[in-house]
Amino acid sequence: MKSNTQFRTLTSAVCFAVALVLAGCTSSSLAPVSNLSSGVPSASTYVVKPGDTLNKIARATGVAEGTIARINKITNPNLLIVGQTLRLSDSQTPPPVARTNSSSTQTSQTSNTSASTESSNARASDAGLISWGWPAKGKVIQGFTSTTKGIDIAGSTGDPIEAAANGKVIFAGDGPRGLGNLVIVEHSDGFITAYAHNKSLLVKEGQLVKRGTKIAEMGQSDTTSVRLHFEVRRRGTPVDPMQYLPAR
Repeated sequence: MKSNTQFRTLTSAVCFAVALVLAGCTSSSLAPVSNLSSGVPSASTYVVKPGDTLNKIARATGVAEGTIARINKITNPNLLIVGQTLRLSDSQTPPPVARTNSSSTQTSQTSNTSASTESSNARASDAGLISWGWPAKGKVIQGFTSTTKGIDIAGSTGDPIEAAANGKVIFAGDGPRGLGNLVIVEHSDGFITAYAHNKSLLVKEGQLVKRGTKIAEMGQSDTTSVRLHFEVRRRGTPVDPMQYLPAR
């Protein structure tokens, strides 16, 4: 009787030990998977922050610099734009472009335009540091928000796009996805301006321009209608162009 009791006790102990071993094997088998996946980016996009470089982004996401540059058509790694969304995978489907003829888009545009018109009544405190001029003569159809980061000005194909202030062209070419043919001009006091969706570019990198210099012709590259997307950035941060441009 005593031997049977000992046998049952030993059997129970062995079963308990086996259960522990199996549990240990199960948890240890998951560990390498978890470790391997930790180096894979959890998101398919990355938003450029102040101070970012292509190398820093590569280290943060685990995606090679060359891959990021190729997927996003980055020809100049020193020209990352704060707020720019970078794709991290070829397989990612680009977000659909909102069609301007939809009622919801028109409503949004009207609302944003009204908001930007109201904000234009209050000039930015540093607006007087530079002599500003309008980059195009059309109607503002999209106002500034944290999402748009600029304003859209409507027009006709070939309408002149002019430099909004004196400065130096630091980029002229095929810009990041969604911006089409792009010109970026660097100004004094930490300002830069960007001009997107152009039909043709009339300036080159390194060229000095004056306010009113014709730098491009309006088009619809990477958008659904003819327009200029215009941004003003102060020390890398998007600001509302309507608070800098003169009243008209």
